Amino acid sequence: MRVMGLISGTSVDGIDVALVEITGCQRDLTVEFVTGATYPYPSELRSQILQVCSGTPLSLAELAQLDDAIARTFAQAVMTLQQSSQPADLIGSHGQTVFHRPPQSTQLGYSLQLGRGELIAHLTGITTVSNFRVGDIAAGGHGAPLVPILDAYLLRHPQYHRCIQNIGGIGNVTYLPKLNSTPILGWDTGPGNTLLDLAVQYFSQGTQSYDKDGAWAATGTPCLPLVEQWLQQDFFQQPPPKSTGRELFGWDYWQRCLTELEPYKLSAADVLATLTELTAASIYHSYCQFLPQLPDEILLCGGGSHNRYLKYRLQTLFNPIPVFSTSELGLNADFKEAITFAVLAYWRWLGIPGNLPSVTGAVSEVLLGEIHTVFTPNVIP
Repeated sequence: MRVMGLISGTSVDGIDVALVEITGCQRDLTVEFVTGATYPYPSELRSQILQVCSGTPLSLAELAQLDDAIARTFAQAVMTLQQSSQPADLIGSHGQTVFHRPPQSTQLGYSLQLGRGELIAHLTGITTVSNFRVGDIAAGGHGAPLVPILDAYLLRHPQYHRCIQNIGGIGNVTYLPKLNSTPILGWDTGPGNTLLDLAVQYFSQGTQSYDKDGAWAATGTPCLPLVEQWLQQDFFQQPPPKSTGRELFGWDYWQRCLTELEPYKLSAADVLATLTELTAASIYHSYCQFLPQLPDEILLCGGGSHNRYLKYRLQTLFNPIPVFSTSELGLNADFKEAITFAVLAYWRWLGIPGNLPSVTGAVSEVLLGEIHTVFTPNVIP
């Protein structure tokens, strides 16, 4: 089956679209990457999404309008990619997360993704699966991260313990012990690119949106005492399962960082180096604190995998453990999350559960996603 996976991550930097050919079910799962592309949001729509993620209030009518605008942009991305490829049989759309609240002892979690699947199906004429997180949340889980189940079937090694580290706006890890050993684990490790992007936009006065290759940060010197101070925050000490988002590591957190940076009189490059160090150190801290043992290999994916300075810091912290990309094993590092939602949609179509309770904290395996079929109106002669 040809399936198209769609996602815009926490960085809100564009819609990743991946077309894959899928055969098999789970243990015999085969996923062939056909093509993919990233389509940026119109600047006004991206700005509105970021404002909502930062807590700007809006009316229900405005929420509905934003939901539709995101869905239309996702649908346009599908139709654009299909102009140069074979049509898809099915779409799996994660949508755009605008709010995420992890579960607490007295209440279920809550997670809201905009870009409604029924409108994507209507506009593209392709059956669409969306709203993947709510099934896991209803079972007491975090609804995130959902990518580890794909890692489990495509990247597990018979002899090596592996960590698959995604670095998007938020970082998350999948721990893949060698076959026939301890359970698969996974959780959000903390900030990925979110704080770095906010800092770059601040210091460049909006002329840049991210630090390409980490080149700017590489010219600075990290303030290690401040990194150690930030690592004392409750989230980093909280054991898995755990998830987070811009609600914690977003605009307000960046404003606090600015205040706490003031006494150190750091240059812009030093600040970027310090925030890069926070991302690397939080990953290292998370592995040391919560893994049964450090992995034999670390595989990076997501936009942050292209940040050479960040990769260098991870290699330094984890030395002699090798750090490389999932692309080197044949799983595209840029589109891995989009590929995941193509597979999750495929499993939902087949009636196969798509969550990993050992990762999300759900009480059981459940079906993920809501299916939106395409209806052809009855034509009255």
